[in-house]
Amino acid sequence: MVEQSGVSTHHGFRDWLLQRVSAVIMVTYTLLVIAILVFQSPLQYSEWKELFSHQWMRFASFIFLLSLFIHAWIGMHDILIDYVHWIGIRLGLQAAVIFVLAVYTVWSFQILWAA
Repeated sequence: MVEQSGVSTHHGFRDWLLQRVSAVIMVTYTLLVIAILVFQSPLQYSEWKELFSHQWMRFASFIFLLSLFIHAWIGMHDILIDYVHWIGIRLGLQAAVIFVLAVYTVWSFQILWAA
């Protein structure tokens, strides 16, 4: 059994499941946007603004972005565990990633519901 000093036990199944669920959400949203582009062809700014004025589109976009941030966190977490062996540096980098993703989440919410 491999021991990691200074690191709490990691829940592999939870991360695996979160990564798959977030990937499915991102693929679904991408297919939705492709369908909108194919069938409605919003080319003008006013058409895009009308599309994103609907609450369901804002909500779907926010769920997509949350899934993207969760997916990014799991990936970055695994990369940092695998390649950064100094615990202090790893924890600092993990905190920086968490901070940036939290800022992106708030910023996304602000952009989608600002208008």
